[in-house]
Amino acid sequence: MILLRRLLGDVLRRQRQRQGRTLREVSSAARVSLGYLSEVERGQKEASSELLAAICEALDVRMSIVLREVSDELALAELAHTEGLTARPVLEPVGSSSSDRVPGPSSGPVSTSNQVDVVVAA
Repeated sequence: MILLRRLLGDVLRRQRQRQGRTLREVSSAARVSLGYLSEVERGQKEASSELLAAICEALDVRMSIVLREVSDELALAELAHTEGLTARPVLEPVGSSSSDRVPGPSSGPVSTSNQVDVVVAA
């Protein structure tokens, strides 16, 4: 299952880290406890719209930018999840090389698990 709070936490953490700021600095500026901000970044707590606005203001980043980044990551996660459920593994005879294989409908590695890991380069 794709959890929106995890994606949001990841985006907020990356925004903070890009600025070279600590949790303590941002929590103080947002007037939220350090522990709660940490839980939001780790996807363990849902951020209310008011809290999200305060964190974005503390990070000096528009909420629309944060939400757009979350939306992009969600779209990628949904696509990966859908492809993981519909893709079939490509079987190779023993001793064959990957250059002998005919490409299938999937252009990337095939996942056989239902869990989705989203990796986005910053």
